[in-house]
Amino acid sequence: MNKQSLVTYVKGLLEEKMQVAWEAMEAAQASANDQGKSSMGDKYETSRSMGQLDRNMHAKQYEQFRIERTVIERIGNSGVPERGAVGSLIRTTAGWFFISVSLGLLKFEDETIIAVSSSSPVGLSLLGKNEKDKFRFQNKEHTILQLI
Repeated sequence: MNKQSLVTYVKGLLEEKMQVAWEAMEAAQASANDQGKSSMGDKYETSRSMGQLDRNMHAKQYEQFRIERTVIERIGNSGVPERGAVGSLIRTTAGWFFISVSLGLLKFEDETIIAVSSSSPVGLSLLGKNEKDKFRFQNKEHTILQLI
């Protein structure tokens, strides 16, 4: 498993999500702006407010994806880690985990990898752990087999 290729893959996923959020944000803003041309009175204000709320929601999503992309960009290609940390790719008896950002299940190189944040419960349980250490996931005890 090539961790640097995984980092590139995850970065691409986040950039796609950023693009979708940006386009949705622009569409919501355009819709809100168009309401002024076709409506009057309270209906106009309600429609405009709804469009602004949609725009703000998509702007928050965009910003979250941007922050997550920054986290991914900081993950270096510095040798094999001794302990679980942000950027660690970890093979366990429960499968592969990538401590990075919360993207959930990813299909990569014919493997299923769970991308988790370091602040998630499973991410926290993997931080600082070595090969052969135990951790809990889905109420079961598992073992770390390999750190990449």
